[in-house]
Amino acid sequence: MKTPKRCRDYHPFIDQYIDGIYSGEIASNKDIKAAMLLIESKLNDDDVFIDAPKNEKAKELIERYFEITLFDWELFVIGLIHCYRKSTDTVVFREILILMGRGNGKNGFISGIAWYLSTHYHGVHGYNIDIIANSEDQAKTSFDDIYEVLEEHWDKLQKFFYKSKVLIQNLRTKSYIKFNTSNARTKDGKRSACLIFDEEHEYQTEDSIKVFSSGFGKRKHSRKFKITSQGYVRDGVLDMDLRLAEDILNGTITDLDICPLLYRIDAEDEALDPACWHKANPSLKYLPELRKELESELKEMKYKPGVMQDFYTKRMGWPVVDREVAVTKWENLMAASRDVPNLDGRACIVGIDYAMMSDMASVGFWFRDGDQRYWIQHSWICKSSKDWELIRAPLKEWHEKGDLTIIDETQIDPKLLTDWIEQQVKEHRYDVLKVAIDNARLALMRESLELIGFTTDVKRIWVVRPLGIVSVAPVIDYLFDKQLIAWGDTPLMRWATNNTKKKPTGDVGNYKYDKIEKRSRKTDPFMAMAHAVVCDGELEAAQPVDTPDLPCFTF
Repeated sequence: MKTPKRCRDYHPFIDQYIDGIYSGEIASNKDIKAAMLLIESKLNDDDVFIDAPKNEKAKELIERYFEITLFDWELFVIGLIHCYRKSTDTVVFREILILMGRGNGKNGFISGIAWYLSTHYHGVHGYNIDIIANSEDQAKTSFDDIYEVLEEHWDKLQKFFYKSKVLIQNLRTKSYIKFNTSNARTKDGKRSACLIFDEEHEYQTEDSIKVFSSGFGKRKHSRKFKITSQGYVRDGVLDMDLRLAEDILNGTITDLDICPLLYRIDAEDEALDPACWHKANPSLKYLPELRKELESELKEMKYKPGVMQDFYTKRMGWPVVDREVAVTKWENLMAASRDVPNLDGRACIVGIDYAMMSDMASVGFWFRDGDQRYWIQHSWICKSSKDWELIRAPLKEWHEKGDLTIIDETQIDPKLLTDWIEQQVKEHRYDVLKVAIDNARLALMRESLELIGFTTDVKRIWVVRPLGIVSVAPVIDYLFDKQLIAWGDTPLMRWATNNTKKKPTGDVGNYKYDKIEKRSRKTDPFMAMAHAVVCDGELEAAQPVDTPDLPCFTF
């Protein structure tokens, strides 16, 4: 770890926590250690002022009315909230991202913060606070906490607050507290001074964040809080924010007023070591019941895959899926997102898949170069698909990026697929050895494929049988595990592959592919690739020394 940068005392809430991290008294991961260095680099600026009286008042009020004793990390965050720049009267940390294991009390803490920020002790008139979550129940969690505190102390607080089941308002500052669902089409956060995004791991797109943030920042000392545990939505808002946070912590980005506090284990095997649990659970030393629960789950997960997934993902901040059914680990999908080299003039296999032409269709080119495999795809989706409203992926962004075409028709014309194939072949001089497609899809595609020279008569079309997919599944496992597949920065492929599971066929050790979520996510881009892999052996490739050849399957 780098040498601490502190050149002066800040405030006991901050100093004591940083000292505990550096001394090892507080168990922490590499991200929290990096956050301490980041915070010191910000607070060492002579222009920074820390409002000690507000720190003390926030602690006093929250502990008194919420009837809790604030933990060390909570006091630390309160200290960060009250860091200001003297020259501009702005906050040092405009956004605080808190990721930690489920059960550490982050919702209860943010409830106290939201309530305090609405009071005259914080000192900003009209400091409106919007709490946003993916569901109404989750959005109401912190709001209801505040409502219950007001109810409990109403004899004293009624002269300061108005309360209803949908709105809490401080009568003196005219600051409101509201809860909102993340429906970007019906909500507007333009009057917000403080935005609290709860359980960000559930957000698949940035639509709601963009809407609520559209007029954000017009109020004095505006702040955003993002509080979340890890979850199962990959390539969603949380993953994007974590990539940004990691670049902030490693120094790649230096000019954003974002403070990432990422409480998670450093390696997967640490989940099995109780001594490492505090890295993801900073409240653990204060909560014996939480420790008991973690100890119970550690024993149960040997027998219950669902408990195992939640334990790693939600308790330890280390995302995993059911290893018995997942196509591959998320890190392998990210590895596949590396750049694809120039493949002009190379031999390849075309893979095609679709469920219905009224839904989604995908086509791509599969290349082999020694051990390495490359996949270049394009997909189409009907805006009139019955599943359109259920899909929360950023389809429009993928359309603008060029990986997906949104069709404003009731059907995807098969000629769109073959026109794209023909265009790519002409532009890049690809040598297409075969088109791989299953028999059910071939019936609709046959005429369009014949128009660009692919027919079964000359054996340029390979009809993929169910047995072909079953037999090639181990090859796909091998390629992912060895990180030999590259498809470029294509979130659509990660999304589709991450929705694909392995389903036993009945024969020991064999499996086929199926969807994890039946309607809200698709698998067509992955299945198009799987069809192409069936013909992998058709591609000539020199194998490097000491690298085992992958089997070539023909059916």
